[in-house]
Amino acid sequence: MNRVTLAIVALFGTALTLYWQVQSKKNDQDLEGHSSERPNYVIDDVRSTEYNKEGLVNSKVTAKHMEHYEDAGMTYFTQPVYLIYPDNGKAKWRLRADKGSHNSVTHKVSLDDNVVIKSITPNEPVQTLSTSHLELSLDTMIMTSDKMIHITGNKFVIQGTGLYADLNDQNIKLTSQVEGTYDAQ
Repeated sequence: MNRVTLAIVALFGTALTLYWQVQSKKNDQDLEGHSSERPNYVIDDVRSTEYNKEGLVNSKVTAKHMEHYEDAGMTYFTQPVYLIYPDNGKAKWRLRADKGSHNSVTHKVSLDDNVVIKSITPNEPVQTLSTSHLELSLDTMIMTSDKMIHITGNKFVIQGTGLYADLNDQNIKLTSQVEGTYDAQ
């Protein structure tokens, strides 16, 4: 081999080595970037109980699947079912949805897709609320939504857009476009 050939082989060899090192570093950085997007832990068939400042049960949640992201303070659920315990400490409402999330910083729960809220006690005037999206503050027990709400109760059906409900005061308001029927038997 002459010197020109050796120089060309050495040049291409050096270029290939440098290219390989750059690509290797780029792949390492990509993996590091994705690690923050990975959940800190994942649980299937989860059951959890949250307590208030007085040590009473505030809520219980079960879900088919859960992913917790510590840095973001977020927990995501698949098919969550919440039991809500307002001030008096007795479960009054069962909330379920296809998807849900819990923000541990704001103590707010967001439920999405096929959200159904059912009264646990049969003598409550409001028996069922359904919507596509709902937010609940676990600190104040206030539920809000800006979506269409359907309410069924003892001898009445109401629908409207927007919801404000204070579960501690047992006060439910539809904010606009309210229509309803009442069976006066």
